[in-house]
Amino acid sequence: MAMNSLKSLSCRIAAHNARGYSSSNPSFSKNPASQNIVLVDGVRTPFLMAFTSYKNLMPHDLGREALLGLVKKTGISPDQVDYLIMGSVIQEVKTANIARESMLSAGFPASVPAHSVTMACISSNQAITSGVGLIRSGVCNTIIAGGVEFMSDVPIRLNRELRKKLLNLNRAKSFGQRLSIIASIRPKHLSPELPSISEFSTGETMGKSGDRLAAAFNISRLEQDEFALRSHTNAFQAQEAGYLSDVLTFKVPGGDYVSKDNGIKVSSLEIMAKLKPAFIKPHGTVTAANASFLTDGASACLIMTEEKALAAGYKPKAYLRDFVYASQDPKDQLLLGPTYATGKLLQKCGLSLKDIDVFEIHEAFAGQVLANLKAMNSETFARDYMGRSEKVGEIPIEKINTWGGSLSLGHPFGATGVRLLTTTANRLIHEQKRYGLLTACAAGGLGHAMLVERYPSK
Repeated sequence: MAMNSLKSLSCRIAAHNARGYSSSNPSFSKNPASQNIVLVDGVRTPFLMAFTSYKNLMPHDLGREALLGLVKKTGISPDQVDYLIMGSVIQEVKTANIARESMLSAGFPASVPAHSVTMACISSNQAITSGVGLIRSGVCNTIIAGGVEFMSDVPIRLNRELRKKLLNLNRAKSFGQRLSIIASIRPKHLSPELPSISEFSTGETMGKSGDRLAAAFNISRLEQDEFALRSHTNAFQAQEAGYLSDVLTFKVPGGDYVSKDNGIKVSSLEIMAKLKPAFIKPHGTVTAANASFLTDGASACLIMTEEKALAAGYKPKAYLRDFVYASQDPKDQLLLGPTYATGKLLQKCGLSLKDIDVFEIHEAFAGQVLANLKAMNSETFARDYMGRSEKVGEIPIEKINTWGGSLSLGHPFGATGVRLLTTTANRLIHEQKRYGLLTACAAGGLGHAMLVERYPSK
């Protein structure tokens, strides 16, 4: 790996030495049932490419469907829910508190509080951990956490100068003042203001950052295409085998039933190689084939104390053992959150990568995942940029995203975190393994990681 090219990274990390990892049982293994927090189950709508079957809906329609699906799957009575939290990134103004509007339209009691969170691509991760915090504090016992994203209809605003004039027009006190304001409107004021896809603090798109990151770690176009093809192949096989049991069947209002993600496309390296660079032209390596696509979808999961879940007759799927958040300089390390968060989480839990059997890593770009895997396995990166005495370690590729990932399943920004958690738990059960780790990057140079433990078969 060309580590020299990383010398330009401007991230300032607080120096600290990482202690040696131990495979001994972590302290949480002795928690009483009243302190353990469990995932009962999780669901999601089919994740569909934007501008397809969901295009005539609104965000809360998808959120409602996820909540109704969770209620049906778990049998939870809505009046038994203490609190509801949902993540979302690009918000519809009419339903700004998407959590509240989704639950009300799903028929939940008005007495159930709900709020929305936004943390870019880890918004529903934040919804989950906010719920964990409410449970740990003793405020709640039963939480629904979820997320929704609707890219088929994003807010397009009027030009700012036109907005100013219209607001002034509303405050005008005379016909002459109103006429003067109207006369000042020019054709240039009529151009719409589209949502920005660039980082506000850096002015760079995530795609360009992904391209630069892949180049910095010497990740070739072929390697990225191979990883993307693997994602689609794994997703297709999992879909055909019935492993994606969290996906709901949804009768689209005014449309047909949808029961599968529609972005899974097993192509070939030859076809993928013909695509042109999407961001840095003509020599970039990120293309439409090895990047995640605009997606509509929603997800929801039920989390409770173990004590409450057992008393209600549930068989939980997994313990939510611990989690961390990390952040780096968004200019040069925008997409390296998984490296920092994973190392931080493992150190906190007293575990090593060898203790983890199931990994779910968010796939914003194929190059981003591969760069993080290289960074985790680099002594130089650990020393120079993380302030660690040893590398995080190497993750065997056969443990990563074996049922597909965001490149193939889709990535509704606000909903992906719950998918990662539910898939981690379902894979642990399917593979009869103990520990799973999910991790994701997010805009702003953010990262998240969570440790999940399979609930024992009793």
